[in-house]
Amino acid sequence: VQLQAYGGGLVQAGGSLRLSCAASGRRLSTYTLGWFRQAPGKEREFVSAATWNNGRTYYGASVKGRFTISRDDAKNTVTLQMNSLKPEDAAVYYCAASTRLYAGNWRPTDFAYWGRGTLVTVSS
Repeated sequence: VQLQAYGGGLVQAGGSLRLSCAASGRRLSTYTLGWFRQAPGKEREFVSAATWNNGRTYYGASVKGRFTISRDDAKNTVTLQMNSLKPEDAAVYYCAASTRLYAGNWRPTDFAYWGRGTLVTVSS
């Protein structure tokens, strides 16, 4: 599975961005799709995930209520709508795919396939 994330950019605090991730090489309909982010000097952080088997979505505590993940298996894409952005949301955002289902939390090691990140910058 090859993943490509895009849609990052510079936005003012309080603004919105929509990230998208397109896949090639395999259909995503049987993969959990997720987003992680990594700010300079920090560990990679779970942002959101959408499982394939029951349509459930998951969010990290810091983004819950502001970000929305959606998947379109027909188009082989996953998107992350980010609203009410804060300076602390600034990071490189990565999309990822996993064959695993939810087991209590989501870790980067749960995801075998990663796209190249897209940079999100939030100005205060």
